[in-house]
Amino acid sequence: MPLTAAFQSAVAWAEQIRSGEVSSVEALRFHLDRVDRHNPGLNAIVSLRAEEAMRDAQRADAALARGDRVGVLHGVPMTVKESFDVSGLQTTWGAPAHRGNVATADAAAVARLRAQGAIVFGKTNVPQMLADWQSFNPVYGSTNNPWDRSRSPGGSSGGSAAALAAGMTALELGSDIAASVRNPAHFCGLFGHKPSFGIVPQAGHGVGRADLPIDLLVCGPLARSADDLAVALDVLVGPEPTDPHLRIELPRARFDSWKGVRVAVRATDPLCEVDDEVQAAVQRAASLAAEAGALVDWEPRPFPHGAQAHEVYIRLLRAATGPFLSDEEHAAMVTHASTLREGDQSYGARNIRGVTQLHREWYDAHRARARIRAGWRDFFSRYDVLICPVSPTPAFPHIQDVPRLERKLLVNGQLRDYNDQIFWPGLATLSYLPATVVPMGRTAGGLPVGVQIMSDFGQDRTTIAAAKLLGEMSGGFVPPDDYA
Repeated sequence: MPLTAAFQSAVAWAEQIRSGEVSSVEALRFHLDRVDRHNPGLNAIVSLRAEEAMRDAQRADAALARGDRVGVLHGVPMTVKESFDVSGLQTTWGAPAHRGNVATADAAAVARLRAQGAIVFGKTNVPQMLADWQSFNPVYGSTNNPWDRSRSPGGSSGGSAAALAAGMTALELGSDIAASVRNPAHFCGLFGHKPSFGIVPQAGHGVGRADLPIDLLVCGPLARSADDLAVALDVLVGPEPTDPHLRIELPRARFDSWKGVRVAVRATDPLCEVDDEVQAAVQRAASLAAEAGALVDWEPRPFPHGAQAHEVYIRLLRAATGPFLSDEEHAAMVTHASTLREGDQSYGARNIRGVTQLHREWYDAHRARARIRAGWRDFFSRYDVLICPVSPTPAFPHIQDVPRLERKLLVNGQLRDYNDQIFWPGLATLSYLPATVVPMGRTAGGLPVGVQIMSDFGQDRTTIAAAKLLGEMSGGFVPPDDYA
């Protein structure tokens, strides 16, 4: 099998398996061989079920030979983020306290993929408790970026992105609450989709207190093509298992070409300055759309409620993730909150206030979110999509020996707060909007750069369609030299 097969789409793998050009067993062996060869240097795939997956692949081939009806991912080898339950494998979220937490059933999203024939053969690395834009933890260690092993692959679905970019898996399932699908896709030159909130089940994505659907969190795919995102999303969309009679139907994409499409562009913002090379990728994406007939508004339009929206996002984000803390950790936060200066608007202070807020305070933030969502509805009545950055920088060098609140990133020659990375993903997350990342080339230093495409709630097919069109013009995914 040629090495180029490692970087073909999951859709292509499925077509070849259905046609008999390759068997599911052969496809799985091909990927396991690449794991043996490349994973030691990346540490992207941290848990394998190779023997069980081989039996699954054999059953897939037998079903095909009998002429049984097969799913859209029949026989396709794939991995999933460590935070999802896979029967027989442990789910730890990278936290030592959860070692030995072996799943007895698949997460709902994993089950939906396997029901369509996907062969899940392993799980990919994450930061501890999914709380970083790097992927290292005390349970599994550190994951490297295949474009430059001295750099982060992103987080929290960093192992997912590294495995895909290195051709060790055909498709990935991640999750996203603060860019955890989008940031790794951007850092590793991939496509990634953050769905509209609530359209993909969360059940089986959790440890400890994180055992119920979480506000702002979504589960979504990473891939090497927009077509794979579209197929995976169709498979994943559905209600939580507790709501089996609910039906979720997404509208068709607003367009299938750029002609007449209303595009808003925002390459940087006073609240989060963006590196020039990332800004250039945003401008290039908009220029390609304009050349193809889009009606591009180049004037930077204010986002609904601006700085207030960012404040509300951090408050609701920390309200959503605060329950993951132990009782002792939460008590310490409450004590710390009582010592904060009233005017302290640092990221750390905002975090503490968000974790310890009263329900009345949360409800006020929730009401503010409703107003912000209305602002975005108005915005997307005037524009079909917004093209903007995913993150202020390309993939940065590993920063693992400095506490997160003290870390800095170099942006246009100036040191900026590491946690500014939360701004751009928060635009879509706070208001439950879909966002798709598409690769848009590389920096002068050879690092991949992606851009984020947003649209109105439920317009997931629209953002993926836009990513497909841009990917076709920009060249889409390109494999890293050392793995091609």
